[in-house]
Formats: sequence, structure tokens, C-alpha cells
Amino acid sequence: MSDFKITLPGTETVTLTGQTIDKLIRAGDGDAALLYLYILRTNGESTSSEAAIALDKSKGWVNSAMALLSRLKLVDLDENTLDNSLNNAGNVNSQIDQPEKHIEQAQTTPIRESREYSQDEVKHAIDSTDFAIVVDETQRKLGKILSPDDLLRLFGIYGDLRLPPEVILHLITHCINECRITGDGRAPNIKYIERAAFTWEREGIFTLERAEEYIKNLEAKRLARTDIRSILHIKNRDFSATEKRYVDGWLQMGFEADAIAIAYDITIIKTGNMAWPYMDTILKNWNSKGLKTAEQIIEKEKSLKARENSALGKPSSGNNNEPSREEVARMTRILDKIKGG
Repeated sequence: MSDFKITLPGTETVTLTGQTIDKLIRAGDGDAALLYLYILRTNGESTSSEAAIALDKSKGWVNSAMALLSRLKLVDLDENTLDNSLNNAGNVNSQIDQPEKHIEQAQTTPIRESREYSQDEVKHAIDSTDFAIVVDETQRKLGKILSPDDLLRLFGIYGDLRLPPEVILHLITHCINECRITGDGRAPNIKYIERAAFTWEREGIFTLERAEEYIKNLEAKRLARTDIRSILHIKNRDFSATEKRYVDGWLQMGFEADAIAIAYDITIIKTGNMAWPYMDTILKNWNSKGLKTAEQIIEKEKSLKARENSALGKPSSGNNNEPSREEVARMTRILDKIKGG
């Protein structure tokens, strides 16, 4: 394949080699391709935070895409973290593709650079190791014969990520279930499984016990998201990427549906619509005060109102001490409704 020239705004150009394009196409990952173009465009002189902002993505997205670029050997990772900088991604000049330079890594634990295996190595492993069991079971679970490229990717999970055979097979079962729940019901391809395997390696999932715990936590988060979608009156669609970042942040802080429902109610009353940043500020403020449940929030509001009334010389008892009686009543109705199902 000949080189492919990309013309950028103005007179600037970059050139991608045919070999680089082939790697990106075979990977089939648009995230990695987008990040790679960003690295070229900025000459590698930006931080992970800047990349996330420029591309409107999370830092986790940057980390994941960077890990794949490393595996493709389009960037070299050192033992520092990506949080320090994307600098040294390689003195990428505006005329030529120079990917093989240092770039700081997405995780605190370095992801090893995977090697390229040959078909002979894969065949030898099938003939002489328990990788044969992994292949047989994977084909049975997916209901198809794996292609040579599929076998190379699967062997990379087995030989490079060092996931035990039983964990690999559990991972594949999990991926199949995920596709049934969130996809069109078709079995996942090996690229999908490979991306999940990198996630499991980063999460340190090397035993069946850890895998079960991880899957259980994912299911709990999925159910919580469903409850929150109902609270926010989002129907017939999933959260957008930005919405999901907000929701996952609230769940990570420890909020449950009752508190989130009250925050939503306040947001609607105060702004007239669903203002995600406004609602996020409310929940972060409660989190900073250690308020996690609806009961805690209502009691805190009563206490604050009582202190305000006291400072204004109002009676310390009676209805005047109630914090916006209508608001407290509304909060209580929300709580009762959630508890009542």
C-alpha cells in the first residue's frame, strides 16, 4: 500500500505509512485511530487531560486507546504514567509519520508491549499446551471455527496477557452475555473479547473469584443505571457517553436512587430542565458533607433551616423552623415513592 497523505487545515500535512494504516485497519478500533491522529496533530506535545478535553473523551478512554496503540507498536510506553504527559509521543513533525517514540502510559502499572506471534508458534501451542483447550472451548462457545487471525489474537490473550485458561473462558462467557444484554444478540468477535481481556488484565483479574466479583459489580452498576434512567425519565435509549460519566461518578461516590431522585427534583425546580452540571454540583456538595441518603439530606436541610431561622431571630420551634415546608414535603414524597417501589 502506498503512503496516504492527510491534509490538515492550512498548509500543514502529515504522512501515514502504509504499514501504520494497515495496523490501524486490522485493529478495527476507531478510538485508537482517533487518538493516534491527535498525537500526530499535536506533535505529541500535550497531556492526557488535554487530549481528553480536545477529543471530548474521558481520561479512561485515552488510557484504553493508548494501551491498544502500544500493543500495535505504534507508540512505545515507558514506566511512567500517562497522567504526567503525552510529551515524547514522538517529535512527530508535520511531514512524516514517526510513531516509534516514547509516550507515557495510561496506567500506573505498565502494560507490557505485546509481541507478534507467528502461525507456527500458535500451532505448536495448540499441539503441546492447554491452549488447545482454550481454542476448542472458545470455538464451541462462539459457535464457529476461529480464523488464523482470530487464533493469533486469542493466543495473545493467552500468551501475552497471561490470563489463565479458566479465566479466559469465563471472560468469553461474560462477553457473550454482555452482547446478549446490550447488543443485537450475536456472539462477540475476537476483537471485542481482546479489548475486554486488556481491561481484565488492567483490573488484575487473574482468578475466577476476582472475575465473579468484577462481573457482580458490573451487574450492580447496570441495575443502578436502569433505576437512574427511570428517575431521570430517560426512555427508549441508553445514557450518552457524557451522561454515563456523570452517573458513574455519582454511583462511585456512593449515592443511591433516593438521593439522586431528590437532586433531580431540585435541579428541575431550580433550572426548569435537566441540567447535568447543575445536578452534578448538588451531589458533589452533598458528598463533601458526607450526605449519601435521602434521610440524611432531609435532616441536614431541616438543621440548616433551623440555624438560618435562629440567626434571623425567628422562633426556634414551630412551622417556621421547617426548611421550605413544600420542599421537605416533596423530598419526603419522593423518598416514600422510591421505597414503595
